[in-house]
Amino acid sequence: MAQHQVTVFPTAPDKARLLFSFVFLIVALGLGNACTQQADGEVSPNPSVVAAGQVSAVAERHDDDADESAITEPVGSVPDVDESLAFQVASGVTVIPDSRIAFVPNIGIIEGSESVLIVDTGLGAANGERALMLARKIAGGRKLYLTTTHFHPEHNFGASAFEGSATLVLNEAQAIELREKGPDYIELFKTFSSQVDERLEGTILVEPDLTYSGMMTLDLGGREVILREIPAHTRGDQLVYVPDQHLIFTGDIAETRFFPIMPDADSSAVRWIGVLQQLEALEPKIVVPGHGAVGSKEILSALRAHIEFMRDRVQALVATGYDQQAITDLLVPAITAVYPNWDNQEFVPFEIAILYAEATGNAPQLPGF
Repeated sequence: MAQHQVTVFPTAPDKARLLFSFVFLIVALGLGNACTQQADGEVSPNPSVVAAGQVSAVAERHDDDADESAITEPVGSVPDVDESLAFQVASGVTVIPDSRIAFVPNIGIIEGSESVLIVDTGLGAANGERALMLARKIAGGRKLYLTTTHFHPEHNFGASAFEGSATLVLNEAQAIELREKGPDYIELFKTFSSQVDERLEGTILVEPDLTYSGMMTLDLGGREVILREIPAHTRGDQLVYVPDQHLIFTGDIAETRFFPIMPDADSSAVRWIGVLQQLEALEPKIVVPGHGAVGSKEILSALRAHIEFMRDRVQALVATGYDQQAITDLLVPAITAVYPNWDNQEFVPFEIAILYAEATGNAPQLPGF
């Protein structure tokens, strides 16, 4: 694949000063290059000083197997599932893509000879209906199962559309987290936009028909799907693994070209790195992330490299006596410049807050939404 080099020149004096401080600190600590180009094509941060005190953040990267052809822009802004865009990503596995629209997840439909499993629902009942309509068309008369990768609204809060049509299977940790946090997340998400508010109006949170702890194998008839708890982004994150196709649905544990979201104190960067290592060990050929383009194992390794990079920087700064706010002031402009084409930049301070808490042993002090 072709390589692309991106150079970003900060224009605001404060940003330039902070970036220079960040680079100087790296050199002073003997940390060397922030990262180097990896063989598997992940983004490789390498902030450096250029001529006349001007600071640039340079990131070399390959287009990954997901082929977002450098940059894929959203095709719209309305948070609706578009089932007309569905495509078969592997034999008997269909994905309704998110089209990089906020609050729209990648939705999966996995076929067996006897049953069909739907993965994630979309935001609210109307979006759930769209996913269900396509699942029924694909399934014919086969039994329907539904599962969700975690409890967040765009992944789970359309489940009411499936009541009476599909058996809802969840890991116990997710079911508990949904009960505890679901109502508050409805109110939180409704503040994000009038469109989100409209789609969550009248949302009914649905209890699962079947739960498990640890791991469960679902036999769809001639095809087994493994469901496994992988807490990191939330307490109840769930992997959906199709072994015969070497394919995984990760939920928001992995997203293509997005910064990781660590929204509350139940998120853990340490666990996240470990989970990504476990997923990489499965040697998946196809990775369906929670958001962003379908790709390969490189989605996982790129995100792991980023979190490890951030962990090392935060730990180094803590060791020199920097507090959370000072670390945030240093790292946010540097990291967002190094990854200029990654979305969710507003969640970098949340990531730093979790990393700072794990480095110091203190309770997380998270910024507000």
